[in-house]
Amino acid sequence: MAPLEITASRADPALLDLPWERPLEDWPEEMLAALPRGISRHVVRFVRVSGRVLALKEINHQLARREYDMLRVLGRLGIPCVEPFAVVSGRTDANGDALDAVLITRHLQFSLPYRSLFSQVSQQETAHRLLDALAVLLVRLHLEGFYWGDVSLSNTLFRRDAGAFAAFIVDVETGTLYEKLSDGQRRYDVDLARTNIIGELMDLQAGEMFDPEADPVEVGDDLVRRYESLWDALTARERFAADERWRVSARIERLNELGFDVGELEITTDLDGTSLSIRPKVVDAGHHARRLMRLTGIDAQENQARRLLNDLDQYRAATEQQAEEEEFVAHEWLQRQYEPVVRAIPRSMRSKLQPPEFFHEVLEHKWFLSETAEKDVSLDETVRHYILNVLIHRPDEKSLVTTETSALPLFDS
Repeated sequence: MAPLEITASRADPALLDLPWERPLEDWPEEMLAALPRGISRHVVRFVRVSGRVLALKEINHQLARREYDMLRVLGRLGIPCVEPFAVVSGRTDANGDALDAVLITRHLQFSLPYRSLFSQVSQQETAHRLLDALAVLLVRLHLEGFYWGDVSLSNTLFRRDAGAFAAFIVDVETGTLYEKLSDGQRRYDVDLARTNIIGELMDLQAGEMFDPEADPVEVGDDLVRRYESLWDALTARERFAADERWRVSARIERLNELGFDVGELEITTDLDGTSLSIRPKVVDAGHHARRLMRLTGIDAQENQARRLLNDLDQYRAATEQQAEEEEFVAHEWLQRQYEPVVRAIPRSMRSKLQPPEFFHEVLEHKWFLSETAEKDVSLDETVRHYILNVLIHRPDEKSLVTTETSALPLFDS
């Protein structure tokens, strides 16, 4: 029997106990964790190892190692992606015949493939929110010089993000990192995304999971429009008169509102100095998430961070502390507003939503209850009402793990 080789970011001897001598599709169901899986050209399974859920993908060794390395690079660049865990190679079956390698990634908690989302919520609304998230992800990748080469909903996982979604790249086996992408490379990637999404939505229509009256082609075109609008906002050169220098700050503030920080601006003047032009050179995503982390230590998605910061601003005004240091008020808000709410989540329900998403939904529920009662409903009363009437009916989204694979829909091909 050939020696097994495991390349891992963290050594875990428990990996040796898995049945590597068997093809992944033949692994016994009792050892698998049943999670909703997206469509994949490869066999994908989930297992529990040392208390963590891992995703295993059977793939050619060269591709597995390349994808493992690429995911590590993207993670260091701050791109939302799954975390690579290990590559297992040198596998042989009981007859000594070679088996493909296995790429192992950590399961992204509280994430869902697009098919599971379409089965849970409004289909038309879902499509538009997923496109927004995918457009942001694609722009972030292209800003870093990453050519995906296989953009699709199937190769993406989604987390709830304060009424929207955040997208995470899953499959990067066709991706390549360049110093900078040409306009042709970007356009080809976006056109490929459009084509793949149209096909995926047609497939959902065939399975009666998407509005039969909706036009998948129009949805695909909408992704292109959303991508181009965001790309232009982040990278386009803007010209204005020399006495309108306030527009430099306005451009930066507009990019901050979109969730991006500007690390460097290129500012040029014409020969007679009557006009200026500016163009962002270094744009970094996660403006609100970084600010929230700095002030409170809360790790949140971008839209969640924006919502929590808005509540912090409202708390600051309501307590008349506008003149106080922001860090001092943030510490007080954390102790008096945020932490009591998230601590109220019953232990048995903590796998339903991430704490920042729970806090966001409680704030939304407070507005709803107050509107209905025509008076301000307290936060404590809102939390109790939300847990008993809404949260209790929500599915667990942390991992959705059961012991029987038949309990959840599987979509391998």
